[in-house]
Amino acid sequence: MKNILVPTDFSEQAENALHVAAQLAQRYDAEIFLLHLLELPLHQVDALSSHSELPEAMFFMKLAQKRFTDMMSRDYLQNVKVHETVEFNQSFNQLPQTCEEKNIDLIVMGSHGVSGLKEIFIGSNTEKVVRNSNIPVLVIKKPHEEFTVNDFVFASDFTNDNKQTYLQAVSIAEKFDAKLHLVMVNTANNFTTTMEAKERISEFTKDASYDNYSVSIFNDETVEQGIVNFSQDINADLIGISTHGRQGIAHFFNGSISEDLVNHSKRPVMTFKI
Repeated sequence: MKNILVPTDFSEQAENALHVAAQLAQRYDAEIFLLHLLELPLHQVDALSSHSELPEAMFFMKLAQKRFTDMMSRDYLQNVKVHETVEFNQSFNQLPQTCEEKNIDLIVMGSHGVSGLKEIFIGSNTEKVVRNSNIPVLVIKKPHEEFTVNDFVFASDFTNDNKQTYLQAVSIAEKFDAKLHLVMVNTANNFTTTMEAKERISEFTKDASYDNYSVSIFNDETVEQGIVNFSQDINADLIGISTHGRQGIAHFFNGSISEDLVNHSKRPVMTFKI
């Protein structure tokens, strides 16, 4: 974990994410890329690149620079190398390209959480990142004066298409020296016997050498609610889950458990792209 991307809109939630990223950067000797997306009309972006003095464009550029300066004065960023970047006319859907260019290992984002019609028709920027990112995304909801992970829940149906994401979760657990709680949620519409589930999980985990883990089969009304309730029962510090990154009409009809958790869980969530 050498390069951490933190998208920011300078909100309280974004600063919570930056504080956590700073702690990770100090712990693993990593660098932070602090990114602000400034949406301007294309003609204004072209004008800025030719050193125009367009009042509106220059105002927002100077405002971003001032907010960067204010944020960089935080005590928790001392001794952390931070690269400040403003991207023009780029959407959150294009972050994978930025991550590839900057060799990013982890994205840390704050989330406001959305619900109801806004969730269905608009979705949060964090959802867009989770849906499109090819690297792990850590979503932070509240302040963490000391971000530690002792109990890490990894929720899955433990089929083969999740195996690579499980190995990524193991890598995170090793970095934090955390206990990994493997949980499969049973629902009435998708029921698996305990014996069958444990056999599936045993086969699934045989290629990983991490021994500090437990296995649980948890029954609930929905998978999302089961993950939330199980995590609450053990007072988990972090929830990990795979995401298919569905888009377009498939996402509208099928939804995504990982995106629902990002929106509704009060605990930090880390997503891993299948």
